Amino acid sequence: MSQPQFYTDRQDIGHHINGEVVTPAGSRFSEVFNPATGAAARRVALAESAEVNAAVAAAQAAFPAWADAPPLRRARVMFNFLALLNQHKDELAAIITSEHGKVFTDAQGEVARGIDIVEFACGIPQLLKGDYTEQVSTGIDNWTLRQPLGVVAGVTPFNFPVMVPCWMFPVAIAAGNTFVLKPSPTDPSASLFMAKLLELAGLPKGVFNVVQGDKVAVDALLEHPDVKAVSFVGSTPIANYIYERGAHFGKRVQALGGAKNHMVVMPDADLEKTVDALIGAAYGSAGERCMAISVAVLVGDVADKIIPLLVERSKQLKVTTGLDLNAEMGPIVTRAAQERITGYIDAGVAEGAKLLHDGRGFKSAEHPEGFWLGGTLFDHVTPEMKIYKEEIFGPVLSCVRVADFGQALQLINDHEFGNGVSLFTRDGNIAREFGRRVQVGMVGINVPIPVPMAWHGFGGWKKSLFGDMHAYGEEGVRFYTKQKSIMQRWPESISKGNEFVMPTAK
Repeated sequence: MSQPQFYTDRQDIGHHINGEVVTPAGSRFSEVFNPATGAAARRVALAESAEVNAAVAAAQAAFPAWADAPPLRRARVMFNFLALLNQHKDELAAIITSEHGKVFTDAQGEVARGIDIVEFACGIPQLLKGDYTEQVSTGIDNWTLRQPLGVVAGVTPFNFPVMVPCWMFPVAIAAGNTFVLKPSPTDPSASLFMAKLLELAGLPKGVFNVVQGDKVAVDALLEHPDVKAVSFVGSTPIANYIYERGAHFGKRVQALGGAKNHMVVMPDADLEKTVDALIGAAYGSAGERCMAISVAVLVGDVADKIIPLLVERSKQLKVTTGLDLNAEMGPIVTRAAQERITGYIDAGVAEGAKLLHDGRGFKSAEHPEGFWLGGTLFDHVTPEMKIYKEEIFGPVLSCVRVADFGQALQLINDHEFGNGVSLFTRDGNIAREFGRRVQVGMVGINVPIPVPMAWHGFGGWKKSLFGDMHAYGEEGVRFYTKQKSIMQRWPESISKGNEFVMPTAK
């Protein structure tokens, strides 16, 4: 594979509204950094309520015709978009790496998972099929159908600037809705690239819009009466805010929040495979994944066997610029995030956890001003410690020692988050009991990062999800549509006389 190139566009990044890229005069701007060098690469415009209103108005105007388009016609646009994504997937991956910092191969994987959702959305004619019952009552037939909501919005995080938006807009648009995306201002360029591909795919103007911005744009979307639903992925405090605020304005809300994902390692686990899994799941994408493993729960005597292996591998971790194809971990996304993660490491030391490998001193020789941090490993972490209780969202792995499987299960079930979890074992009964009894939404058995495939849907439990439905899959189709029931009969089957009772099966 040839060496990928950095995304080098220096132009200001604007909004995509009704098929046009716009940057209003007098816009507020935020700098977009290259995390590897620490240098500002470009600026992104931050929307005011006027830009949000314009995007929603464009989506509202486009909705009637798009909703009336046959599902097969909408699917054909998705097929065209799918082909374009496959054609330009490495360009998208390079954009991600240049603004987020994750290694290029990981960015390729992110784009691939987004493509999976688009491929799922191409099946929308089948997914929208309703139910039909003949003769539910004398001379009466009954059927159900699913119809689009109208204008819907997505608010997405920095850590997956392609995959997470693709959890939302392909299903929403294929189902007949129009969409307003508010991506993270940290890495906003991918959103405009996808908007261009959708245009080339034949999507009518106004069906997909992008407003760049911050809380001002989010609040404007939540308050706008024409926005019928909001989907969000981010931290738990913001997810809770969006859920409550959206409900206040009568919107359907799906808000995915934070995580503290555990991996239970049983004494019979294959240590070599478990170490590979832990290192990749803890330090991949610099730990900036909502499905990253941040806690290793070591059962019985397996702790003394696996800890030396984890220390050795942590020290060998290759941390460098993301477009180096040998890189295993890139920089932290922003300087503020780097400082926040460093503060958690400081807190772990202060609270008495045993620091086995310290990533705070790592610097890149080529780019010393970048937002660098090495992999960090703690042992003897306890549930009372801040580094155990809170989501760090960085390359910090905390090891907790427990006596048996029961303690491990209770530890996980007692945590306020319930996003993802993993168990490594050779014991089928332990695996079965773990899958049944753990209070977490996504479970892996000898799978470190159990992100469901496109047709299954993504979502956690407890404070990791606010709302009734998970993202994408058939849950996504339900979220972006409303069910209608129709009962029908014809004059020949209507008996004479007044009717004072509801239809029955007689």
